[in-house]
Amino acid sequence: MLCSPDQHLQIGAILFPDMDQFDFTGPFEVLSRLPNSTFHVLGKDRSPVRDMKGLILTPEKTLAEAPQLDVLVVPGGPGQVQMMEDETVLSFIRQQSTGTKIVFSVCTGALIVAATRLLRGVKATTHWASFQFLEPLGIIPVDERVVVDGKFVSAAGVSSGIDGALRVASLLRGDSVAQEIQLYMQYAPEPPFNSGSPQSAPLHVLALAQKTGSELTKARAANIERLVADWQNGG
Repeated sequence: MLCSPDQHLQIGAILFPDMDQFDFTGPFEVLSRLPNSTFHVLGKDRSPVRDMKGLILTPEKTLAEAPQLDVLVVPGGPGQVQMMEDETVLSFIRQQSTGTKIVFSVCTGALIVAATRLLRGVKATTHWASFQFLEPLGIIPVDERVVVDGKFVSAAGVSSGIDGALRVASLLRGDSVAQEIQLYMQYAPEPPFNSGSPQSAPLHVLALAQKTGSELTKARAANIERLVADWQNGG
Protein backbone atom coordinates (compact mmCIF):
# COMPACT_ATOMS: atom_id res chain seq x y z
CA MET A 1 0.00 0.00 0.00
CA LEU A 2 3.04 2.26 0.35
CA CYS A 3 2.84 4.89 -2.40
CA SER A 4 5.55 6.61 -4.39
CA PRO A 5 6.32 10.11 -3.11
CA ASP A 6 5.55 11.32 -6.64
CA GLN A 7 1.99 9.99 -6.50
CA HIS A 8 -0.45 12.71 -5.54
CA LEU A 9 -2.94 11.45 -2.99
CA GLN A 10 -6.60 12.47 -2.94
CA ILE A 11 -8.02 12.35 0.59
CA GLY A 12 -11.60 13.18 1.54
CA ALA A 13 -13.85 13.19 4.60
CA ILE A 14 -17.64 13.31 4.79
CA LEU A 15 -19.31 15.95 6.96
CA PHE A 16 -22.89 15.54 8.16
CA PRO A 17 -25.17 17.15 10.78
CA ASP A 18 -24.78 16.03 14.38
CA MET A 19 -21.42 14.40 13.75
CA ASP A 20 -18.63 14.53 16.32
CA GLN A 21 -16.22 17.10 14.91
CA PHE A 22 -13.17 15.49 16.52
CA ASP A 23 -13.80 12.35 14.47
CA PHE A 24 -13.03 14.64 11.52
CA THR A 25 -10.64 17.27 12.87
CA GLY A 26 -8.32 14.74 14.55
CA PRO A 27 -7.66 12.82 11.32
CA PHE A 28 -7.63 16.11 9.37
CA GLU A 29 -4.78 17.39 11.53
CA VAL A 30 -2.73 14.36 10.51
CA LEU A 31 -3.76 13.56 6.95
CA SER A 32 -3.80 17.16 5.70
CA ARG A 33 -0.06 17.16 6.41
CA LEU A 34 0.75 14.22 4.14
CA PRO A 35 3.24 15.32 1.48
CA ASN A 36 1.91 15.67 -2.06
CA SER A 37 -1.75 15.32 -1.18
CA THR A 38 -5.04 17.20 -1.28
CA PHE A 39 -7.65 16.95 1.45
CA HIS A 40 -11.28 17.39 0.32
CA VAL A 41 -13.96 18.36 2.83
CA LEU A 42 -17.18 16.83 1.51
CA GLY A 43 -20.91 17.03 2.18
CA LYS A 44 -24.20 16.15 0.51
CA ASP A 45 -24.30 19.84 -0.35
CA ARG A 46 -22.14 22.84 0.54
CA SER A 47 -24.34 24.05 3.38
CA PRO A 48 -22.62 24.45 6.76
CA VAL A 49 -23.39 21.70 9.26
CA ARG A 50 -23.35 21.78 13.06
CA ASP A 51 -21.61 19.06 14.95
CA MET A 52 -23.15 17.43 18.03
CA LYS A 53 -21.98 20.30 20.25
CA GLY A 54 -22.75 23.12 17.83
CA LEU A 55 -19.43 23.68 16.06
CA ILE A 56 -20.06 24.82 12.48
CA LEU A 57 -18.20 22.99 9.70
CA THR A 58 -18.49 23.81 6.01
CA PRO A 59 -18.00 21.35 3.13
CA GLU A 60 -16.01 22.68 0.20
CA LYS A 61 -17.33 20.13 -2.29
CA THR A 62 -20.45 18.04 -2.66
CA LEU A 63 -20.23 14.27 -2.79
CA ALA A 64 -21.03 14.45 -6.49
CA GLU A 65 -18.07 16.80 -7.05
CA ALA A 66 -15.54 14.60 -5.28
CA PRO A 67 -12.74 13.04 -7.32
CA GLN A 68 -11.87 9.39 -6.94
CA LEU A 69 -10.27 9.32 -3.52
CA ASP A 70 -7.27 7.38 -2.32
CA VAL A 71 -8.45 7.73 1.30
CA LEU A 72 -12.06 8.16 2.41
CA VAL A 73 -12.59 9.21 6.03
CA VAL A 74 -15.99 8.42 7.56
CA PRO A 75 -16.52 10.03 10.99
CA GLY A 76 -19.20 9.17 13.53
CA GLY A 77 -21.35 10.88 16.12
CA PRO A 78 -25.10 10.91 16.85
CA GLY A 79 -25.89 11.85 13.23
CA GLN A 80 -24.58 8.44 12.22
CA VAL A 81 -28.06 7.04 12.89
CA GLN A 82 -29.50 9.08 10.01
CA MET A 83 -26.50 8.46 7.75
CA MET A 84 -27.01 4.69 8.01
CA GLU A 85 -30.32 5.20 6.19
CA ASP A 86 -29.12 7.84 3.72
CA GLU A 87 -28.74 6.12 0.38
CA THR A 88 -26.90 9.07 -1.17
CA VAL A 89 -24.15 8.78 1.43
CA LEU A 90 -24.10 4.98 1.37
CA SER A 91 -23.92 4.88 -2.43
CA PHE A 92 -21.04 7.36 -2.35
CA ILE A 93 -19.09 5.17 0.08
CA ARG A 94 -19.73 2.07 -2.02
CA GLN A 95 -18.69 3.83 -5.22
CA GLN A 96 -15.54 5.33 -3.73
CA SER A 97 -14.51 2.07 -2.09
CA THR A 98 -14.01 0.42 -5.45
CA GLY A 99 -11.06 2.72 -6.17
CA THR A 100 -9.76 3.76 -2.77
CA LYS A 101 -6.59 2.55 -1.18
CA ILE A 102 -8.09 3.02 2.30
CA VAL A 103 -11.57 3.45 3.78
CA PHE A 104 -10.96 4.89 7.24
CA SER A 105 -13.80 4.94 9.76
CA VAL A 106 -13.58 6.76 13.07
CA CYS A 107 -15.74 5.97 16.09
CA THR A 108 -19.30 5.09 14.99
CA GLY A 109 -18.37 5.91 11.42
CA ALA A 110 -17.77 2.15 11.30
CA LEU A 111 -21.54 1.66 11.60
CA ILE A 112 -22.11 3.91 8.57
CA VAL A 113 -19.62 1.91 6.51
CA ALA A 114 -21.22 -1.29 7.81
CA ALA A 115 -24.59 -0.15 6.47
CA THR A 116 -23.12 -0.41 2.95
CA ARG A 117 -22.35 -4.11 3.64
CA LEU A 118 -18.70 -3.48 2.80
CA LEU A 119 -17.57 -4.62 6.25
CA ARG A 120 -19.17 -8.06 6.21
CA GLY A 121 -16.48 -10.50 7.36
CA VAL A 122 -14.04 -7.65 7.99
CA LYS A 123 -12.25 -7.03 11.28
CA ALA A 124 -13.08 -3.62 12.75
CA THR A 125 -13.58 -1.60 15.91
CA THR A 126 -15.71 1.33 17.04
CA HIS A 127 -16.56 3.37 20.15
CA TRP A 128 -16.91 1.19 23.25
CA ALA A 129 -20.58 2.14 23.71
CA SER A 130 -21.40 0.79 20.23
CA PHE A 131 -19.02 -2.15 20.12
CA GLN A 132 -21.87 -4.62 20.64
CA PHE A 133 -23.43 -3.56 17.33
CA LEU A 134 -20.52 -4.72 15.16
CA GLU A 135 -21.25 -8.45 15.18
CA PRO A 136 -24.96 -8.14 14.22
CA LEU A 137 -23.80 -6.13 11.19
CA GLY A 138 -21.55 -8.98 10.04
CA ILE A 139 -18.30 -7.43 11.28
CA ILE A 140 -15.62 -9.34 13.16
CA PRO A 141 -15.28 -7.19 16.29
CA VAL A 142 -11.76 -6.47 17.51
CA ASP A 143 -11.38 -4.57 20.77
CA GLU A 144 -8.35 -2.50 19.85
CA ARG A 145 -7.74 1.21 19.40
CA VAL A 146 -6.96 0.85 15.68
CA VAL A 147 -7.73 -2.13 13.44
CA VAL A 148 -6.41 -2.66 9.91
CA ASP A 149 -7.98 -5.31 7.67
CA GLY A 150 -7.02 -4.94 4.03
CA LYS A 151 -8.10 -1.53 2.79
CA PHE A 152 -10.34 -0.96 5.79
CA VAL A 153 -8.92 0.92 8.76
CA SER A 154 -11.10 1.58 11.79
CA ALA A 155 -10.41 3.62 14.91
CA ALA A 156 -12.30 3.23 18.17
CA GLY A 157 -13.73 6.24 20.00
CA VAL A 158 -13.16 9.87 19.02
CA SER A 159 -9.53 10.61 20.02
CA SER A 160 -8.36 7.32 18.53
CA GLY A 161 -8.94 8.93 15.14
CA ILE A 162 -5.53 10.55 15.57
CA ASP A 163 -3.91 7.16 16.15
CA GLY A 164 -5.73 5.71 13.17
CA ALA A 165 -4.74 8.62 10.94
CA LEU A 166 -1.08 8.20 11.90
CA ARG A 167 -1.39 4.52 10.98
CA VAL A 168 -2.89 5.53 7.62
CA ALA A 169 -0.06 8.03 7.09
CA SER A 170 2.46 5.28 7.77
CA LEU A 171 0.75 2.87 5.37
CA LEU A 172 0.75 5.42 2.56
CA ARG A 173 3.97 7.42 3.07
CA GLY A 174 6.06 5.34 5.48
CA ASP A 175 6.89 5.43 9.17
CA SER A 176 9.25 8.41 8.98
CA VAL A 177 6.61 10.68 7.46
CA ALA A 178 4.05 9.59 10.06
CA GLN A 179 6.55 10.14 12.87
CA GLU A 180 7.42 13.62 11.58
CA ILE A 181 3.72 14.54 11.59
CA GLN A 182 3.35 13.16 15.10
CA LEU A 183 6.34 15.18 16.25
CA TYR A 184 5.04 18.39 14.68
CA MET A 185 1.73 17.85 16.47
CA GLN A 186 3.62 17.06 19.69
CA TYR A 187 1.25 14.14 20.02
CA ALA A 188 2.57 12.51 23.20
CA PRO A 189 -0.51 12.08 25.39
CA GLU A 190 -0.17 12.16 29.16
CA PRO A 191 -3.81 12.17 30.31
CA PRO A 192 -4.44 13.29 33.89
CA PHE A 193 -6.72 10.33 34.56
CA ASN A 194 -6.68 6.65 33.65
CA SER A 195 -10.35 6.61 32.69
CA GLY A 196 -10.15 6.50 28.91
CA SER A 197 -11.62 3.02 28.49
CA PRO A 198 -14.40 1.01 30.16
CA GLN A 199 -11.74 -1.32 31.56
CA SER A 200 -9.80 1.43 33.33
CA ALA A 201 -12.52 3.92 34.28
CA PRO A 202 -13.90 3.84 37.84
CA LEU A 203 -17.17 1.93 37.94
CA HIS A 204 -19.23 4.96 38.98
CA VAL A 205 -17.80 6.96 36.05
CA LEU A 206 -18.60 4.15 33.61
CA ALA A 207 -22.15 3.90 34.96
CA LEU A 208 -22.65 7.66 34.57
CA ALA A 209 -21.34 7.61 30.99
CA GLN A 210 -23.62 4.70 30.11
CA LYS A 211 -26.62 6.51 31.60
CA THR A 212 -25.78 9.73 29.75
CA GLY A 213 -25.60 7.90 26.40
CA SER A 214 -28.47 5.47 26.98
CA GLU A 215 -31.00 7.18 24.71
CA LEU A 216 -28.56 7.37 21.82
CA THR A 217 -27.60 3.74 22.37
CA LYS A 218 -31.29 2.77 22.20
CA ALA A 219 -31.70 4.74 18.96
CA ARG A 220 -28.69 3.01 17.45
CA ALA A 221 -29.96 -0.40 18.53
CA ALA A 222 -33.38 0.21 16.97
CA ASN A 223 -31.80 1.50 13.77
CA ILE A 224 -29.53 -1.51 13.44
CA GLU A 225 -32.37 -3.92 14.22
CA ARG A 226 -34.38 -2.40 11.34
CA LEU A 227 -31.42 -2.57 8.99
CA VAL A 228 -30.58 -6.20 9.78
CA ALA A 229 -34.26 -7.17 9.43
CA ASP A 230 -34.33 -5.46 6.02
CA TRP A 231 -31.24 -7.41 4.94
CA GLN A 232 -32.80 -10.67 6.08
CA ASN A 233 -35.90 -9.86 4.07
CA GLY A 234 -33.86 -9.33 0.95
CA GLY A 235 -33.54 -5.55 1.16
